[in-house]
Amino acid sequence: MSKKIVISSLVILLGLLFIVNISVGSIHIPFAKIVEVLTGGIDVKETWRYIILNYRLPKAIVAVLVGVALSISGLLMQTLFRNPMAESYVLGISSGASLGVAILILGTAFLPAAFVSVFTSAYGIALVSILGSLGLLFLVLLVSNSVQNTVTVLIVGLMFGSFANAIVSILTYFSSAEQLKRFAFWSLGSLGNVSWDVIILFAIVVFMGVLGSLLLIRSLDAMLLGDNYASSMGVNVKTARNLIILVTSLLAGVSTAFVGPIAFIGLAVPHIARLLLKVSSHRYLIISTALLGGILMLICDMLTQIKGEQFLLPINAVTSIFGAPIVIWLILRRKVQ
Repeated sequence: MSKKIVISSLVILLGLLFIVNISVGSIHIPFAKIVEVLTGGIDVKETWRYIILNYRLPKAIVAVLVGVALSISGLLMQTLFRNPMAESYVLGISSGASLGVAILILGTAFLPAAFVSVFTSAYGIALVSILGSLGLLFLVLLVSNSVQNTVTVLIVGLMFGSFANAIVSILTYFSSAEQLKRFAFWSLGSLGNVSWDVIILFAIVVFMGVLGSLLLIRSLDAMLLGDNYASSMGVNVKTARNLIILVTSLLAGVSTAFVGPIAFIGLAVPHIARLLLKVSSHRYLIISTALLGGILMLICDMLTQIKGEQFLLPINAVTSIFGAPIVIWLILRRKVQ
């Protein structure tokens, strides 16, 4: 099957799952009415319209954005370190983002009252999340420049992540019950309750990240064969690394900020894309990885909704249950490159 057919099929599947995702929920809404609301129809119950436009549609959009962001960040990390088990979560980027958010949410007692509402807003949380992920990844790369073994880099990333988690634990010990509850719900992950203005900001950052990764296609392809080969092809390796760091931190950081830490998406999806397309060119991998990430997140979001129940399962738990077997299957098939 040609690469264009595969990518076209993924686009169609993403569109279908997006509509199906909006159709799923504790309150049954006829499919015809959903289509009518999305196309601007007026002959629909106001409660149905509110549910679709203010809850289900934003949640589906956030699911796609998160899938795209985490999948591409995972692909970039695997290419940068030339390691199939690398991703933002394993290397501690998400832990750095979590640390930034924890300092902000759990450390509000040390902030002047006039600044609390500003720093704990969606924009403030997004900023510290990105800065936290960027800072931790720079530490990992600083170590990677002094060692040759990529396994060592992964171990160092895990240690930095453990260090960040230790600081979070200390902060939780001195935090109030209200602060702990807010941070606990954030850490479980949630695609809902994201306002339209935040979605717009999220979409802008993800678009910038995707555009940045597309501009790095030549450098990414060259770096697959090593830094020396990339340099011989005229690639400025240091600049390329810094740009990859920036793009990855933006994508992983903003995703973690708005929906919480989401595991396994960044690790599993790039491998699925490679298996489907059987190519190493990032020209196709970036597009297919983004599409598959959106598809997988839409599926996981639908799995969080138990039929007949009002509550949702934590999205982070569902992605782990869904993603871990995929990674194990990939390893057992010895297809991890």
